[in-house]
Amino acid sequence: MTRLTRLPKLLPLAILLTMLVAGVLIGGAPGFVLLLLATAFVAWVLYLAWPALTSSEKLMRSSVLLLAGVMAVSVLFPRN
Repeated sequence: MTRLTRLPKLLPLAILLTMLVAGVLIGGAPGFVLLLLATAFVAWVLYLAWPALTSSEKLMRSSVLLLAGVMAVSVLFPRN
């Protein structure tokens, strides 16, 4: 986490958004892996920040984690 704080503020967000968009656009197994990595990153940051968050922040960030997981599964098993 110390390394993340040394990076420019928008860089982790830009990397995360790039992985999410690329995962959705690529699709299939490679897209699933990208989305799974992005979901794991969100889960890790949520785990580290959990004690300092308020109830509403916990709910919002958990919702983002759930949405990322659903996106990953929907890319792996698309409905045609």
